[in-house]
Amino acid sequence: MRGFAERAGGFRPSAVRDVFEVAMRPGIVSLAGGNPDLELLPLQELGEMASRIIAEEGLEVLQYGSGAGYEPLIELVTEFMRSEGSHPRVEEIQMTAGSQMGLDLVTKLFCDPGDVILAEGPTYTGALGVFEGYQVDVRQVPLDEDGLDPAAVETRIRELKEQGKRVKLLYTIPNFQNPTGVTLAQERRAELVRVCREQDVLVVEDNPYGQLSFSGERLPSLHSYDPEAVIYLGSFSKVFSPGVRVGWMVAPPRVRKFLQIAGEAVTICPSVLSQRLVLGFMGQGLWESHTRRTAALYRERCDAVLTACREHMPAGTRWTTPTGGFFTWLTLPEGGRYDDAAQALAPAIDNGVVFVPGTAFHDDPTMGRTPGTDPAGGAVDDAGTRPGARNLRLAFSSVAPDRLTEGVRRLAEVF
Repeated sequence: MRGFAERAGGFRPSAVRDVFEVAMRPGIVSLAGGNPDLELLPLQELGEMASRIIAEEGLEVLQYGSGAGYEPLIELVTEFMRSEGSHPRVEEIQMTAGSQMGLDLVTKLFCDPGDVILAEGPTYTGALGVFEGYQVDVRQVPLDEDGLDPAAVETRIRELKEQGKRVKLLYTIPNFQNPTGVTLAQERRAELVRVCREQDVLVVEDNPYGQLSFSGERLPSLHSYDPEAVIYLGSFSKVFSPGVRVGWMVAPPRVRKFLQIAGEAVTICPSVLSQRLVLGFMGQGLWESHTRRTAALYRERCDAVLTACREHMPAGTRWTTPTGGFFTWLTLPEGGRYDDAAQALAPAIDNGVVFVPGTAFHDDPTMGRTPGTDPAGGAVDDAGTRPGARNLRLAFSSVAPDRLTEGVRRLAEVF
């Protein structure tokens, strides 16, 4: 592209944003966007709280703030993380404008063009956009129904090092993963951290969904096993509001100070007003009850999708069974109408439903050359096809159960 920097060619549009306008059409059932349902928020109470904060604290919350973040909220985040077994100090926490900003800062600080970031296969498409923008070589390790296999990660790291590659980071979403809904088994967590520490690969733990367990159980964070080997990314987008754009990072002090400097170069400081709203919401005792209500709502919607899949999807179709979060991951049977789910997108839209094809969550062509594992259960060999071709992500978080059932029925008609 004439006049642009070389890195500009690496930026890619979000697969979810690509179908956003379609999802807004009247009559369309959207199984595409992983949006939280905000109808359960106590909007009247939040409006009164916001008005009171601005009236009483406006000279502070509408002003520039600390580049590290709003300290009263940071202190509350330390309590928040104790439920996951982590005990960070205030000086280890950096507030961000959403966890996406944190992911950008980590990649910027640690990766030169050509360095390798290992990620799950499949993984969050927004992360792939960040990595490509910094000209990073993304390599993916297939997931199974228990998440990443530490032995497979170790083998991949060794292979890449033998090829002369510099493996800098392992990016993982251990809880209710986007896009598969799979959770990393507890017995694998300490071993995964150990492998990466011994191979001198920093773990980046992205945990936007961890508080949305259907059972209420909260597994220990990877950060809790070795705070020096893991950078933790947290977010209030999925459990409160994506519109406030408030997240945080936890990193060793030697790293966190550079994160703050890099963050200040981009945003100067996170929004003080947004942080104060989050603090008010958490501090008024609304947090736990709201999280329990939303998790129960998402469980009901997840059940509706899985039941509809059992009733309507073609024989041989497989899917994951999430225990929290927003998503399930479908694998189409071999020999079906479509070898690539992306080919079914236009017919699905014509039939009144939209989804995100599985290829959007892959950026490592080498994954298509060898047999792999399938988070939905069973073996899968994508040799000769694009990685993720027979997969698709279904999001259930923001659609009522009866509409989810109808959306899956419409989709099954297409397949």
